Amino acid sequence: MPVFEFNDKKETTQVAPTYETFSSNKDYADKDNPIIILSNKSGKLEHHSNGCFLTPAKGLSFVLDGSENSSEDILKIDARFLSLVKWLGENHIMVRLSGCVKGAEYHIYKLLETGVAVRGAKLAGENGFLQFMMTRLFQSEAPSLEEKDFDELEDSDSMKLTSIQSITDYLTCAGNTLPENIRLWAKRNLAIAKSSEVTPEERRHAQRALSIMLSIHWKNDYFESIDPVEARRILDEELYGMEKVKQRIIETIIQINRTHTLPAYGILLIGPAGTGKSQIAYAVAKIFKMPWTTLEMSSINDPEQLTGSSRVYSNAKPGIIMEAFERADSSNLVFIINELDKACAGKGNGNPADVLLTLLDNLGFTDNYIECNIPTSGVYPIATANDKSQISAPLMSRFAVIELPDYTDEEKKEIFSRFSLPKVLKRIGMKPEECTVTKDGLDAVIEIYKNTSGIRDLEQAAEHIAANALYRIEAKNAASVTFDASMIRELLG
Repeated sequence: MPVFEFNDKKETTQVAPTYETFSSNKDYADKDNPIIILSNKSGKLEHHSNGCFLTPAKGLSFVLDGSENSSEDILKIDARFLSLVKWLGENHIMVRLSGCVKGAEYHIYKLLETGVAVRGAKLAGENGFLQFMMTRLFQSEAPSLEEKDFDELEDSDSMKLTSIQSITDYLTCAGNTLPENIRLWAKRNLAIAKSSEVTPEERRHAQRALSIMLSIHWKNDYFESIDPVEARRILDEELYGMEKVKQRIIETIIQINRTHTLPAYGILLIGPAGTGKSQIAYAVAKIFKMPWTTLEMSSINDPEQLTGSSRVYSNAKPGIIMEAFERADSSNLVFIINELDKACAGKGNGNPADVLLTLLDNLGFTDNYIECNIPTSGVYPIATANDKSQISAPLMSRFAVIELPDYTDEEKKEIFSRFSLPKVLKRIGMKPEECTVTKDGLDAVIEIYKNTSGIRDLEQAAEHIAANALYRIEAKNAASVTFDASMIRELLG
């Protein structure tokens, strides 16, 4: 292990750096899109070179392991990774470079941990921290180059920031890639978590709030274009009929492709139970390629369940909305709000549904436990309801309302024969020809469930029919089973 000599003296005046920063929002790096470009005067840099970054006053450089008497200057660096490289240099942490030689330059596209530290420094006391940071920074927005501060400036993303050390290191490395209000909030809460002048309870709450907030990918509100042809294919695959709904979703996609932002309004789907409202919401999340989360309003009877409780209480905790952001690991997600019409006033503390107004206005949401304004411009809400008369006018005005009529008998026949039964057969490993239903058998299924709304009963009928066919094949050695009307009535009647 070579001994490196570091100059720990700090300049008292600010000087312009000798390296260039560039702005990039790419979520990957490769040989043609590096994150750092080094000089290669020594000609010794190669793929998987080990060494350590240095942070002299006017620039950044890299010292190759075994060549402590010479260093290679950083010529260019992606602005998102500047704070990380400075942190590595200031803590004298050994890294391995993945890169390639291009002329007189060395292009770096990945930084790896070596497990070796100079002066005993460790990566946040946890393995995988560097890979975690790399993943997060790739997913972040490039900071404004005008805001940079000369003095401060293998997937391991499942890692959780729970210790004070890992939280401190994350904030240092993330730098200006975090939204400014969240960065300032985090610094204040970190000071509380470290303070000896507050109660242990206050420190615990501050540390927990930091762990929640920093586990979320704080993304920008720029959305990539969505292929409307592929979107239509997914809709047709997931949903039968519903042309009005599909048209509204395609219109939303066209709007996103023009503006690269989400529409100002989400969608409120109103219709009888079992008409596929939730399935529509899941299809939209799949098309948008966004994580989704659900809020079951029928189970919420107190607004505090949504907004969280104040940290003045020892048993305080964040609300359901904040927990949904944490589970999704993203500030951009589809919020599926089920049974909006069943929200009730509960304990007299107000209507829980009204708490959603701030979430839906794209002005930011504040949780009582977190005490920070959460950006909501990347949230796309899709609500479902059975009875629109039970929804307040202010809440209704936040949505584009689509009313879904119940399916006709002919539509139910198509859904059962083309979607429900084939899906069940595929799931349990049966061939289509092993379980069939005759035309009069299909009529009998529809007749039995003529007084029920939606298609849930039809899906349960498909499960029952397929299970009975499988029993006959396995237990009675039947080659296949064809259900006619009399067999359907005997089985389901």
